[in-house]
Amino acid sequence: MIGTLISILFALVIAGVIWWAVQQLLALVPLAEPFSTLVRIFMVLVLVLIVLWVIAALLGMVGIPVHVLSVR
Repeated sequence: MIGTLISILFALVIAGVIWWAVQQLLALVPLAEPFSTLVRIFMVLVLVLIVLWVIAALLGMVGIPVHVLSVR
């Protein structure tokens, strides 16, 4: 269980570093205001989905079932 918590922490740190790097690179690209906002929103959505998927996979490895998008 401790290993899973450490893995989740590492996943969040890696996602934070990736987020910071992408923000730094986007500052170099000249985009008009509506497009830069749309790109930023899309990046947040993708990053959140990836982090949630990684956390669900790590919890599943420990034995805690996480049913993502299950329809019954």
